[in-house]
Amino acid sequence: IMSTGDGSYDYFQFVQQWPPTTCRVRGKCSNPRPIQIFTIHGLWPSNYSNPTMPSNCIGSQFNESRVSPRLRSKLKRSWPNVEGSNDTRFWAGEWNKHGRCSEQTLNQVQYFERSHEMWHFHNITGILKKASIVPHPTQTWTYSDIVSAIKAVTQTTPLLRCKVQAQSQLLHEVVLCLEYNALKQIDCNRTAGICLNNVAIKFQ
Repeated sequence: IMSTGDGSYDYFQFVQQWPPTTCRVRGKCSNPRPIQIFTIHGLWPSNYSNPTMPSNCIGSQFNESRVSPRLRSKLKRSWPNVEGSNDTRFWAGEWNKHGRCSEQTLNQVQYFERSHEMWHFHNITGILKKASIVPHPTQTWTYSDIVSAIKAVTQTTPLLRCKVQAQSQLLHEVVLCLEYNALKQIDCNRTAGICLNNVAIKFQ
């Protein structure tokens, strides 16, 4: 569905993924030993009224020449293509699907710079580690264990997204929310695709 890039979003979801879960569920990662840090999935303009976010808006197509060598080296750390080896293709897909919908707020360079800054500023892997939440084959946590650890540092409520596998739910993504201009963090509203509150969460 084409929606117009006319400012029809309310806030941003900044989504970071845990690569081992992505690879376990998708089963098609090029690297059999995925990196054990949270990396960026995307920065998604979103609406409160409609859980399906605007996507594939009318706007500028991804332009690889606007990714400077300096920005590229940053994004290779923060925003790798977990499932394949072509990072640029992943960035292009995220910009063309999501980034164009907020182009009136963040142009392509700003979109990727801001995302990297957010990733760097709130190191989710480090925040969880300080709270003794580290990958473990059998240990489980509650939804609020993980949310509380993050909220203590970010001062805002994140959203957790899980993947269900073999009667367990695996922590997959951590979402931080930002207001319309992507400058200030805000509490996330609970939306679709989140972890079940009353089921233990595995982090592997």
